[in-house]
Amino acid sequence: MPARIRLNKFLRDCHLGSRRKCELFVERGLVKLNGEVVSEIGTLVDPTADVVEVDGETVTPVVERFYVAAYKPRGTVVTASDPQERETVFQAIGDLPEGSFTVGRLDMESEGLLLLTNDGKLSHRLSHPRFQIERVYEVEINGPIEKEVTEKLTGGVELEDGIAKAKCVEVLRQSKGVSKLLITLTEGKKREIRRMMAACGYEVIFLKRTRFGTIEIGDLEPGKWRHLGRDEVRGLRRIVEEAYISKLKGAEAEENSHND
Repeated sequence: MPARIRLNKFLRDCHLGSRRKCELFVERGLVKLNGEVVSEIGTLVDPTADVVEVDGETVTPVVERFYVAAYKPRGTVVTASDPQERETVFQAIGDLPEGSFTVGRLDMESEGLLLLTNDGKLSHRLSHPRFQIERVYEVEINGPIEKEVTEKLTGGVELEDGIAKAKCVEVLRQSKGVSKLLITLTEGKKREIRRMMAACGYEVIFLKRTRFGTIEIGDLEPGKWRHLGRDEVRGLRRIVEEAYISKLKGAEAEENSHND
């Protein structure tokens, strides 16, 4: 059964003013519940189903937004529950703010930075391919890597669901046994790096995301999380806005070229 709360708490959660001010709304007959005028401040409300109006305007509780950076451990799945009963990232990390959902995903065998929030609009824009938000990964592969392969990764690798392209590939270290790369992506296809490397004849033996947009993993340890600071959230909003403006300008330029 949905949780029901008292009307005075519901009105306060709508940021309509002090408790006394909310009580005055009721006393003056300005509050309706599902179309009926309410006379008792203690009336119970179901926030998920009932419609509350104050002076003719529908009101809803103001949800406090939160933004979290977490370190996803290797071997966990990024889902709220798993039918195969594998450990989920929510079980592995624990104590995450109620209502958290992830911004994009990391596959089970990958680890590293995972953003979580209850801000659906920002989450959508950060994860949508058309906004081209950068994600940076430390990647270890078997064997040495040639310049031709790094050029292929940035030039485009054909996968079954289209061309995948890295924005940047930096070779940090290589030997006969293992090469360590820093790969920047902007699209986020499913298991993209693993499939790109497989198409080039390599196996990924370690993959860790270290940056998402402007947020870096820093000294977070596996299974730990922290709230993002105000400036960090502003940074995420800024790059999304810049990406949006860039797309608009690109579309406008293309339209003008067709009209010439």
